[in-house]
Amino acid sequence: MSVRTTHELMQTAGVRPDGRGDKHFLVDERVLDRTVGYAPKSDDGDGWHVLEVGGGVGSLTQRLAEAYDRVTVVELDRELARFLGEEFSEVEVLQGDATDVPLPEFDVSVSNLPYSASSPVLFRLLPRAKPLVVTVQKEFADRVVASPGDDDYGRLSVTAGRYAEPEILETVPPSAFEPRPEVESAVVRFEPHEEVRGDDFFDDVVRAAFTQRRKTLRNALRNTTHMTGIDEERVYDVSDDLLSKRPGKMTPEEFERVAGVLRTQSVEG
Repeated sequence: MSVRTTHELMQTAGVRPDGRGDKHFLVDERVLDRTVGYAPKSDDGDGWHVLEVGGGVGSLTQRLAEAYDRVTVVELDRELARFLGEEFSEVEVLQGDATDVPLPEFDVSVSNLPYSASSPVLFRLLPRAKPLVVTVQKEFADRVVASPGDDDYGRLSVTAGRYAEPEILETVPPSAFEPRPEVESAVVRFEPHEEVRGDDFFDDVVRAAFTQRRKTLRNALRNTTHMTGIDEERVYDVSDDLLSKRPGKMTPEEFERVAGVLRTQSVEG
């Protein structure tokens, strides 16, 4: 299959970007090639299944179809989903919202994520504990890879660190897209941890803590019992060294220690 440029695909699909909405098509062919190259491939020759979220006109899709045995792409736009199905018959196309459409099992996911859906899509993909390569808004990427104590560190950073080791691989300028966004983008790779930390209760604790990020964890947990269901008196069973910290300076591992104590109490209660 010959690789067509994004502009050729846009012309075939009848797409004329007007700058409105969340559609920014990646037109830099070198960035597209590198993005696929960043993703792991099967070492033993077994066919891997790759999931793409937001197929657009198929710029990335066509490259994934050459690199992997099976490709599934999720596309919200009905006309673009129809176009992808017609142009790439070997690809399975799911028309729907990637934040709630049933997702298949996959070995790796490679996507140019819509800016507005980056967070909810990642919260769905990360628990699968599979390698991910995504292009997102640079500011979003900075929050993903932020370390405890950084201004950008927050719930997104902790959640990413819970499931994987994220790394910014390159910054992508606005000129790489059509129409040009007003901000830079970045390609981020997530290498999943061998053992996933936490569960839904972990998420509740982290979410609650960061609504009170400027307070100590002691006060943050006491003030958010309505969000976690934790008995306020049981907060004090968490060690003082953790309770005296502020959420913005706690590692994912420390959050798991907190959740571990309170989770046990919740089960016993």
